[in-house]
Amino acid sequence: MHEPYLYTYKAAFVLTLLIFGNAQADLILAAPPRESLEAGNKLYGPLAKHLTELLGEKVTYAHPDNWLHYQRELRNDVYDVVFDGPHFVSWRIKHLKHSVLVKLPGTLEFYIIAKKANNRINKLKDLIGKKICGVSPPNLGTMTVIEQFRNPVRQPDILPVREGGFGQVAKVFSSGACDAAVLRSNFYNKKLTDEARASTKKLFSSTPLPNQAISVSSRLTIENKNKIVQSLTDGEGLEITRDIVKRFGGKKANSFIVANQKEYMKQVDLLEGVVFGW
Repeated sequence: MHEPYLYTYKAAFVLTLLIFGNAQADLILAAPPRESLEAGNKLYGPLAKHLTELLGEKVTYAHPDNWLHYQRELRNDVYDVVFDGPHFVSWRIKHLKHSVLVKLPGTLEFYIIAKKANNRINKLKDLIGKKICGVSPPNLGTMTVIEQFRNPVRQPDILPVREGGFGQVAKVFSSGACDAAVLRSNFYNKKLTDEARASTKKLFSSTPLPNQAISVSSRLTIENKNKIVQSLTDGEGLEITRDIVKRFGGKKANSFIVANQKEYMKQVDLLEGVVFGW
């Protein structure tokens, strides 16, 4: 007596799954929350639109609310196309089977600096128990500092600078709120004044790391991966990604270049097995 109702219910249930399944099938583009929602949409929205047209699949830019939100979504394998630092790329390659496709030219290098007039701090071990200003973990620069102090009871105290990037780190350091600071080499060499650099001393220079890159999930086909590489390095995507490249790659960077997966195999160590960050 109840069979017609049962079959109707089952049909409705299957239809609902199909509808919502398709709604959830969009490919998701993401990047770290380094700008406001409005700025993020302006920077990455055109890329999402271009990828939609290029791949024939809907690509949506998802702006993370904050770093905790970003980390959670990364861990849950929500994102399909991601632009961020080599340590995150490396983690996704290891744990989510991502493929790195293109990267910014050049490398990433960081300095730990102290004030030249501070005679008590002349080498890394002098920073144990002292305050170091840095962009909030898991920022790559700050994670390279933490890697130098693997013993959790013999570490500096990281003073996280949550907004303003390396420019704000430099201001906080200059104010005397911390004993040392971690800055990207390009910022130190090109953004600080000659007077500011002359008042500091370098305690540490990190090993150069491969630059920020775009990796994609295993949900993308090989054909679509190849389409992205071609477009962003030698096609219509060159103009679409111009603002991204200029902001994060510097004035001399003209476009993304092809990435080598092997370059991004070891940076996962910066995230795993440390007190801060991941």
